[in-house]
Amino acid sequence: MTTAEIINPSTEEVIATTELASLEQTDAAIADARTAFESWRRVAPGDRARLLRRFAAAVDADLENLASLEVANAGHTIGNARWEAGNVRDVLDYYSGAPERLTGQQIPAPGGVDITFHEPLGVVGVIVPWNFPMPIAGWGFAPALAAGNTVVLKPAEITPLTAIRLGELALEAGIPEGVLTVLPGKGSVVGERFVTHPDVRKVVFTGSTEVGKRIMRGCGDQVKRLTLELGGKNANIVFADADLERAAAEAPGGALDNAGQDCCSRSRVLVERSVLDRFMKLLEPAVKEFRCGDPRDESTAMGPLISAGHRDSVLSYLDDAPVAFRGAAPEGPGYWFAPTVLTPDRDARAFREEVFGPVISVVPFEDEADAIALANDTEYGLSGSIYTRDVGRALRVSRAVEAGNLSVNSHASVRYWTPFGGFKQSGIGRELGPDAPLAFTDTKNVFVSTDA
Repeated sequence: MTTAEIINPSTEEVIATTELASLEQTDAAIADARTAFESWRRVAPGDRARLLRRFAAAVDADLENLASLEVANAGHTIGNARWEAGNVRDVLDYYSGAPERLTGQQIPAPGGVDITFHEPLGVVGVIVPWNFPMPIAGWGFAPALAAGNTVVLKPAEITPLTAIRLGELALEAGIPEGVLTVLPGKGSVVGERFVTHPDVRKVVFTGSTEVGKRIMRGCGDQVKRLTLELGGKNANIVFADADLERAAAEAPGGALDNAGQDCCSRSRVLVERSVLDRFMKLLEPAVKEFRCGDPRDESTAMGPLISAGHRDSVLSYLDDAPVAFRGAAPEGPGYWFAPTVLTPDRDARAFREEVFGPVISVVPFEDEADAIALANDTEYGLSGSIYTRDVGRALRVSRAVEAGNLSVNSHASVRYWTPFGGFKQSGIGRELGPDAPLAFTDTKNVFVSTDA
């Protein structure tokens, strides 16, 4: 039996040990899910909806426990962790309305009636990253279950605790055995088997672009359905006519939330040159006031990085760019990293690569065309922000920036009732929003002849 020690990134203490699934256990879980699919797909839509609502209620009743697990396992602040558990609840509630609304179409056809049905795919493999273990799990399993599929979910090896608990809550709520299975394990074992096993009809993956490309190639062998949410190198564009005080005050939250371990992080702050000096003077106190510390403390804005190795990776980006200023971070045990602002050249690694840490790169631009070109000069296209008082400019730039999720005078990327996903190498497909359950179905067309 292979096990993994689960480490609290705030203290470096071992808080749990989990068993990692073998190939044989993975195959058994997929077989159980395939068996469960035959009955789950036939559950009446109203009954499936009621079970999802009961699952949501169970999550709500366990919210504080789930949040505490995430604080200990992933180093998330207690405020963020409560929001994340609440997001799982809300996503389940939202998609509990889907089973009774998966309606097809009646299409006019001569000589008969043509109708369409949305048929569930079967077993769905969901691979969850370590940076947002709870909500991203829910974004995968809730619409998949609502559409009549069964799910085998692989959490990240280092952050499995909330996923394991969600699996327990599903059973407590009455979700049948085999419908939602949580299977901790290595990506090279469990995740790879999702790709190669013929009974897994769709893979949902959130993680690095490099791994996503490998999964995409593997799924191609079986023409397997796929949703990918991958990396990001997102721009926060601040024009001279913006409310600079607001833009500077909100920039740290847009880039440093979850210690910058967020594919939606607006880590590239592009500022119109004429207001650069003023913006930097406003940004410095905002960054220094963005408190990094004990994630259990209600006043903490940012916790630790996930591991010592990841901390070393983030630190390496400070080698080739000037440091404008830094905030503060605790000393002693824990994978701490102070919020940092760089002023790099346009070709610096920190400006071009996904740092995935609390590092902001501020770069000036000359005009609107330069801002758009700079924002789009990346292989990624996930999210971004635009600060301006000019509504026409906001719409022009929003249409021109190559990203799937944009906010004007805001950094909000995710609302569970709106679609989420990226352009270019930030992914394929969309999660969340009203259409997500359809991504877990195939459309069947049936023509019924009415000719005598």
